[in-house]
Amino acid sequence: MPRQPLILIVPGVERRGIEFADFSTNLSQRYPAAIAHAGGMPWILPCVTERRLVRECVRRADGVVLTGGDDLDPALFRPRTPARLRKTVTLDHPLRDELEFAVIREVFAQRKPLLAICRGLQVLNVALGGTLIVDIPQEVPGALAHKRMDRKNDPVHEVALTPGSLLHKSHATQTLGVNSSHHQAAGRVALKLRVTGVSPDGVIEGLELKPAAARRGSWLVAVQYHPERLFDRHPAHARLFGAFVRASSRKD
Repeated sequence: MPRQPLILIVPGVERRGIEFADFSTNLSQRYPAAIAHAGGMPWILPCVTERRLVRECVRRADGVVLTGGDDLDPALFRPRTPARLRKTVTLDHPLRDELEFAVIREVFAQRKPLLAICRGLQVLNVALGGTLIVDIPQEVPGALAHKRMDRKNDPVHEVALTPGSLLHKSHATQTLGVNSSHHQAAGRVALKLRVTGVSPDGVIEGLELKPAAARRGSWLVAVQYHPERLFDRHPAHARLFGAFVRASSRKD
């Protein structure tokens, strides 16, 4: 039987966990379920930011997933954020930001396939030098309702995928129905990245490497929606995980 590719999943971080109310990791079971369904072996990364450990974990993994969560601190990309925007922000644990930046550095250094989901897209863009829209309702005139927590398991709007992109090939469709549970989004896109998915109001829903930044065998897709909450009922979303696991299986 062929070896299943080992997929490193970066979890959330909580100051107070459920069992002993101490520092804990947090991850929806839907992420490992989606990876397992696609033929991968899920492996949850411990929240330890020591550089040697992060480097070794990424080395042993065949692919890496950045997951959803709360907001990034605007100080990381927009130091002079107005108070009206800052008050909309719910910060994730700062140790998570540090861990994810370290993971992204190693993913690029070691050329590992990367699937970045929701917050994952945002932290990837910031880590590579891009910025974020702090609050879509205040900063995008005529925007759709993107924070639809009431329907987080159902498609609520469509996304247009760029023909020929990895995202288009992975989902095997050019127009995709997606769920939506965010109020931040990519703003100025990092120089290494290009937009490959857009919602009807112009909000960025997909990013991947520009051809000039993509080295041989590299695979990177970032999405603003949550395919792990849709894969078991919507085949197009299952196909994204399948494409990622296949890319993680290759030894170039």
